[in-house]
Amino acid sequence: ASFTISLRKVDNTTVVIKQRPGVSSSCQIRIKNVFKSELKIKPGENVTFTFTCHTPEKYFIMEIQKNIDCMSGPCPFGDVHLYPPGLPRLNRTYTWDVKASTKAGLELKFSTPWLRQIEPGETCPDFISYNINSCIDNATVNIGTFCRNGSVSRVKLLGGVVMSLHLPWNSALTTSGFNIANRASIKRLCIIESILKGESSITLMSPNYPLGFPEDELMTWEFVVPSSMRASVFFHNYSLSNCERKEERVEYYIPGSLSNPEVFKLGDSQPANIAGSFNMSLQGCDQDAQNPGILRLLFQVVVQHPQLDENVTHLVNLSKERNMTVTIHSEGWPGHIPLMSEPMCLICKDPRSCDRVLTLASGTIYKISFLCKDLSRLRITAEKSISCVDLRWCQRKIYSLSVPKAITQLPIRLHKFIWKLLAPDLINIEITSPSSKLQQHVSDQRCNTSYSYSIVSATPETELNVGLFCPGGSIEKIQMRNNITISLKTFGKGFINESNHQDLKMSFVPHIKDECTFTVSPNPKTKVYLQTPNGDYGLPPYVSISWYIIVPSKQIARLGFSKDRMGIACETGRAYVNIKEETLGAEETTRREDELLPVPRNMYHNFWVNVSNCKPVDKTQLTLQFWVTFADKQIDLGIILAVVAGAGVLMAIGLTVCCVKKKKKKTQNPMVGVYNSNVNTQMPGKKGLFAKGRQNNESHVYAVIDDAVVYGHLLKESNGSVTPEVDVYRPFDGPIGSLPPSPPPFSFRKSIKCSSNTEEEPPPLTDTDHDTYTFAHQNSGQLEDNGDAKKKDKGDTSMPLLENKEQDGLVE
Repeated sequence: ASFTISLRKVDNTTVVIKQRPGVSSSCQIRIKNVFKSELKIKPGENVTFTFTCHTPEKYFIMEIQKNIDCMSGPCPFGDVHLYPPGLPRLNRTYTWDVKASTKAGLELKFSTPWLRQIEPGETCPDFISYNINSCIDNATVNIGTFCRNGSVSRVKLLGGVVMSLHLPWNSALTTSGFNIANRASIKRLCIIESILKGESSITLMSPNYPLGFPEDELMTWEFVVPSSMRASVFFHNYSLSNCERKEERVEYYIPGSLSNPEVFKLGDSQPANIAGSFNMSLQGCDQDAQNPGILRLLFQVVVQHPQLDENVTHLVNLSKERNMTVTIHSEGWPGHIPLMSEPMCLICKDPRSCDRVLTLASGTIYKISFLCKDLSRLRITAEKSISCVDLRWCQRKIYSLSVPKAITQLPIRLHKFIWKLLAPDLINIEITSPSSKLQQHVSDQRCNTSYSYSIVSATPETELNVGLFCPGGSIEKIQMRNNITISLKTFGKGFINESNHQDLKMSFVPHIKDECTFTVSPNPKTKVYLQTPNGDYGLPPYVSISWYIIVPSKQIARLGFSKDRMGIACETGRAYVNIKEETLGAEETTRREDELLPVPRNMYHNFWVNVSNCKPVDKTQLTLQFWVTFADKQIDLGIILAVVAGAGVLMAIGLTVCCVKKKKKKTQNPMVGVYNSNVNTQMPGKKGLFAKGRQNNESHVYAVIDDAVVYGHLLKESNGSVTPEVDVYRPFDGPIGSLPPSPPPFSFRKSIKCSSNTEEEPPPLTDTDHDTYTFAHQNSGQLEDNGDAKKKDKGDTSMPLLENKEQDGLVE
């Protein structure tokens, strides 16, 4: 097909057809018998041509440029048309170069659906784009690149403008979509007007972005917003130049504000929750000639309906908290940044200070509100640090690892709460869960609660992932060395109801020998699974882990491993599994990495399980899992019968003893102690041993006496001339140790008359100084002999040793 392009001279339009960059010249332009790779048609020319191929759009592009002079004559204001008609279907660019004085202003007004600014390098969905450049003297400033379907309705410029429209070869667009109008000087680089009718989000950039904004220039964005809507401004990317004079700033003119214009630095939080229309201006400065730097800005304006509870404030009291931060953010933060086109959820710490992310610090009371239709899209992440420098001050203190009510009472779901526990050398950390206990999340025992704890022990050299735990298990206590990070993560909405039952606590304790020690008190009715830390990555080299399992007194524990070998090969050292019951004389079971693990066995007392790693060969990891179950102790029937028989024998023996003893008392006279006058009771060299008479000292007191307490009146002398001596029983009241005490020595002595005052006092008796005495069973046949013996006694025995009153008392 042939094409004819006829250009009028008064239109001052030039058409150029040239090859696409980077495409081979397998197709050419044919004018009569002349073949060309490029065709230029000037004003007043009429050219007919054809292409030597059927798809010229693959090889050629077309540029149409129209020059408009508004300085030497009147400007052709009004709608801008796509001229000339009848052009071949090629990718084409229309350019309107308008020359105008800087004392006047030009306005580009766009028809609906208006324009949307895009970043350099970005393409429009329909491949139709506009590019606007401002020309001041010999300088050209790129105002921006725009697609259709946006909010930018007008662009006012100072001086001339170069306006370009890029159309793809298959576009059916027949109008330019804008018109040019003359306006008075705007006294700034440009003014961009944006009309925001409903809920929307737009992104705008400073001129020349990402390059620098012109030095000491001023530009303005005008935002037309219904008074019933709320607008918020967010700066996403900016940089500052090096100023010699003035200061780069942003100024807002907000109708109804008492402080217009409101001035902000680019680093400040920008105004939010603005009711109705407002203007925003960017002011540059005089830059350093040697190091000017770059002033640039990319920002977002979000327009929303006012929330039903926009005036509802939530009190967040963090005044009593220490070393804690609370961040309220959108779901997926910080890894996922919501698209600017997505509906915005804003958190406000005052009516005009709102942002997608708000961080609250401890020690302060906040009043916050939300600009968000769906609060379920927001999350809370908090972090708290607890440290111990001196064990003397913090060892006695127990810290509660629970989420403060200031957080749980907010209508926002808690995503994660992180405790960072910092302990210096020789101070360790103990985690306890007194009431609910902890359950380790393993493949055979998964957590199904609304929240879980991830515990990580870290040093500058290594990091040990202790495991994932949830409430409702068997682990009472975990002791760990080094610094610990505990992360509480929630799943679903159930945490709000379960948050009142948190009982995780921590304290600082003295140094422990193992990297980690678990104290486990299982529920007797459940099967407990326990696993070495670090999961699938394996226990780090040379790390030792211990479990202390508590066995109830009336039950038996059964211990078994989930596999028969450790599954590693050691490069250096040895890996061990040690099992030992905590009872006297218990044997320790030890297995190396090259041996089979113990088969399931019964444990009758509390016991220890220890796993110690070596340095494994590459690609081998030590991961062990074991289980514990419980059963009631079974008492053997033979033992029961033996116990019953033994009890019967003991009862029979007891009855026999009682009967014999009763019979003995009836037939046998009481056993008495009789004084033997034939024995010398006076030790040599101990004359005058007693300073008191017989009646006044205690030499006649027995330590032990059998059966009869008082027996003197039972003795009958044949001639009745002598009354026998009577002694008294007194119980032993000396010290008693772990072994039964030996009875103290005791003696029978005759009365010794007092010596003169000039006589020396005898030395005290020692334990080896025993007087000789005899015990005799008194019967009627012996009474006469005893009576004769007493007659031979030269001692003072004419009076009884005890008065009658004392005898009566003893009988009682």
